[in-house]
Amino acid sequence: MEPELVFKALADPTRRELLDLLFKRDGQTLTELADRLPEMTRFGVMKHLRVLEGAALVITRRAGREKRHYLNPVPIRLIHDRWISKYRRHRAAALTQLKRSLEEDMMSIDNRPAQVYTVFIRASRDKVWDAITKPEFTRRYFFGSEPASNWAPGDRLRWTENGSGRELVDGEIIECSPPSRLVHTWIVQYDESMTAEGPSRVTWELEENDGVTRLTAVHDQFPAGSRVYDSVAGGWPLVLSGLKTLVETGTPLMPEKAAV
Repeated sequence: MEPELVFKALADPTRRELLDLLFKRDGQTLTELADRLPEMTRFGVMKHLRVLEGAALVITRRAGREKRHYLNPVPIRLIHDRWISKYRRHRAAALTQLKRSLEEDMMSIDNRPAQVYTVFIRASRDKVWDAITKPEFTRRYFFGSEPASNWAPGDRLRWTENGSGRELVDGEIIECSPPSRLVHTWIVQYDESMTAEGPSRVTWELEENDGVTRLTAVHDQFPAGSRVYDSVAGGWPLVLSGLKTLVETGTPLMPEKAAV
């Protein structure tokens, strides 16, 4: 996604207010968002949402007959990684911690059903699929972790730490259709208190057009009051930003974790 589209979308105060509303409670419908902006017509809210969708700051998903809107922080994360992090790393870390704290407070009020993220990668679906499923790629952007699976429905999927072999995430393949769709469960193993929550679900969807792959990652099916929800919320934007950087440039976004 071009940064100019992101800056343009963020320039309007109404669009920033819509993002704030989705930050407070993700997955709202057009009707719900329009009700929170009584000074604006439904059509006006729809036009602003289309601009945000065009900048990939908002992602829509169908839930039955409803279309729900989700905040996608990945484009902002990419801008942060490109221009801000080397100057404001500590302040940005503080803001990230504030975001996590706010999300934890919100979880006690409203169980948000999903986290939805989208990133555009200048590469083929096959190359992006390899980056998701092959350890020689994942260890370079996914916090030093490596997946192991036969990649067939019903097979186990384990993410382990490169070098030490420590198990980080356990799961099961629900659906695997290379190179377009992968669905698996996600059971945290790096924290016993979160392991007890049981499985959530991760869905990867890849669409290619003119040499650019749109990668959408959806993490959902969290139990009420989930601590895993808060734990992964800060990680997915960094993971997807790192994946994009690695695939497009061949260089990892962050220093690689040395094997133990």
